[in-house]
Amino acid sequence: MQKQEERNGKGSGARRHLRVLIVAPSLDIYGGQSRQAVRLMTGLGREESLEIGFLPHNPRLPGPLRWLQKIKYVRTIATTAAYVLMLLARVPRYDVIHVFSASYWAYLLSAAPALLAARTFGKRSILNYRSGEADDHLATWRRTAAPTMRWADVIVVPSGYLVEVFARYGLRARFIYNIVELDRFRYRERNPPRPLFVVSRLHEPLYNVPCVLRAFRLIQDRYPEARLTVAADGYLRPELERLAFEELKLANTEFIGFVPFERMPEMYDSHDVYLTATNIDNMPSSITECMASGLPVVTTDAGGIPYIVTHEETCLMVGRDDPQAMAAASFRLLEEKGLATRLTRRALEESRKFEWPTVRDQWVKLYEALASGQVDAAAQPDAHALDVAGQRREA
Repeated sequence: MQKQEERNGKGSGARRHLRVLIVAPSLDIYGGQSRQAVRLMTGLGREESLEIGFLPHNPRLPGPLRWLQKIKYVRTIATTAAYVLMLLARVPRYDVIHVFSASYWAYLLSAAPALLAARTFGKRSILNYRSGEADDHLATWRRTAAPTMRWADVIVVPSGYLVEVFARYGLRARFIYNIVELDRFRYRERNPPRPLFVVSRLHEPLYNVPCVLRAFRLIQDRYPEARLTVAADGYLRPELERLAFEELKLANTEFIGFVPFERMPEMYDSHDVYLTATNIDNMPSSITECMASGLPVVTTDAGGIPYIVTHEETCLMVGRDDPQAMAAASFRLLEEKGLATRLTRRALEESRKFEWPTVRDQWVKLYEALASGQVDAAAQPDAHALDVAGQRREA
């Protein structure tokens, strides 16, 4: 202990740092997990009592071997092998292993090995499960999902919605909200909003960008000058472009591809209505960022979204795969006097609960509880999360 304290530069009488290893996707993979991992590490890095390390799910191979990651299938084998070796080398050095997780194969190849390594070396572990596909994952991967998730000392999710989902499979979870860096976004009221629309969801089936395009066709029939920016990217982009330009004959529509996080505040600020038609979701950062930007949101009621925004209070919410309803909600924002301002002012107030000071306290207390051996207490479902879940059910 004395040698470790001296290596930390604190002297023999100082308290040893609590060492936390964050295991998450690197920024080489664009998505909410990597962005949240960066935000978390940036905040925790300022804590004098913590020593934060990072291990990417997708490590880059050393120079001479990097060409292996350009070959399909070989890439997965080589990257997974490197990742497992790094886990074996680094997990023993830390007290708490904080594992970010998606679902299906991403969980099996990235989260499960980290949980197993923590268990093998006797380290406390947190499974930070972040996918809105949890229900289907737990139902269809019964042999590999719930049994391996029980290796974690604590399961943490970003919304009360997933607390409920995990409870149905006999797994206790607590929620800690995603972080929104409010100071990075400029709040601006749109009074009234102009017909300048934006969507920034990945071009994958679960995010249902086609529904947004079909809704915009209806919007443009009424407002010919309306504009739509389709941000982000994905393997469905060619199909979406064909739908937009060949089938729907949309005008004033631009696909701009991937937008770096540094440019997201500027993108929000240059538009007046945000559309998202996702079919499956948990706690999308895009919505919480819009809340901080004063950008009114029209969203579906998928997954955990009703746990972070409320219809007629902080957004307008419609059913899934209903372009007519999405267009009608958009018309309300454009035409109903004061509606956008009322929604966005309340949304800004609600966004305060996603700020770093609140989220910081929950993570630090959880790390300390785990490190001190208070595993049972730390693993109990968050009372507020259960209260929120019950309110949503009643609503």
